[in-house]
Amino acid sequence: MGRFTKAVLAGALTGAGVWLMSAQTQNGKTLTSVYENNDFQITGVTVSKSGRLFVNFPRWSDKYLNAVVEVLEDGSVKPYPDEFWNRWDRKPDSAGKQFVCVQSVVADDQDSLWAVDPAAPMMAAVVPGGPKIVQISLSKNQVVHVFPLGADVVKPGSYLNDIRIDTKNNVAYLTDSGVGAIIVLDIGSGKAHRVLEGHQSTKPEQGIAIGVNGKPVVAANGKPPQIAADSIALSHDGEYLYYKPLTGAVVYRVKTSALREGGASAGSAVEKVADAFPTDGFWMDAQDTLYLSNINESAVYRMPKNGKLEKLLSDKRLVWPDTFSQGPDGSIYITASHINDAPQYNKGRSTRTMPYAVFKFRP
Repeated sequence: MGRFTKAVLAGALTGAGVWLMSAQTQNGKTLTSVYENNDFQITGVTVSKSGRLFVNFPRWSDKYLNAVVEVLEDGSVKPYPDEFWNRWDRKPDSAGKQFVCVQSVVADDQDSLWAVDPAAPMMAAVVPGGPKIVQISLSKNQVVHVFPLGADVVKPGSYLNDIRIDTKNNVAYLTDSGVGAIIVLDIGSGKAHRVLEGHQSTKPEQGIAIGVNGKPVVAANGKPPQIAADSIALSHDGEYLYYKPLTGAVVYRVKTSALREGGASAGSAVEKVADAFPTDGFWMDAQDTLYLSNINESAVYRMPKNGKLEKLLSDKRLVWPDTFSQGPDGSIYITASHINDAPQYNKGRSTRTMPYAVFKFRP
């Protein structure tokens, strides 16, 4: 058997297990569980070009230990890159030097791991000095650069969500799912700017209902959540960024040159690509096929270059399908983050019965 397919083993730090558990989905695809735990909520997953598996846990509850871990072949996990980065002391002075609340991790094609830290624990106020992008060398297993994002980029109410790295142009693109915007980071200079704030393509749409396995998802006010720009993918040539609000029904794309230039004129470069559904994760493969997580159907869709959406698989274990990644063998990984089971959507108590999990399938 390959990586991450051992018999059940206790995770070294999380009480988590890693095992091979496959099931045929309703579309005939095999969905395999590769990592599960009952303790800590997963949002992000990434697989390096050598096949190393990393997951992250946002600081969304008091039950919390690590921000980022590597899942090892024996089924254990270790804080990554080390314990120091995962042991924030909750003091403002150290918020820029340790992980505060990591939302996503992405391994690029140059063997760096990028961690997005919105520094908004419990999805509340942003910790001053905390928002940052952390670049970690996978060969050295060390942080090589920290890109702090100041108040001109991360605003009150911002929540940095997901990231895509263009190593050819040395640029990173991020979604802000709180206020709604695209953030562009020039990796060479370390300077960042906001684009498309207030544009319809980054704002949540009204009247978009969310339901998981037949149960409506509503906040304390009795209405569906309103979540701005979230899903993000970069075309293989780096020319276009695809994105949409989580609570939105349209997939958009924009020329990355317009994003890098910035300014109000970027809005005129935005194109509508397809009608869709509430999504969390996007993934673009080497053939420019876009994969989309369908929250309402616990499903994965894909959209080839012809722009026609097609359902690839669905499975009730995909409770709030979240982040994608792709391994060197072509397998696609996806997390089930169970956001709908959180207390804020269930009158103050968690309704989760299945583990937080990472799955994979062959497209």
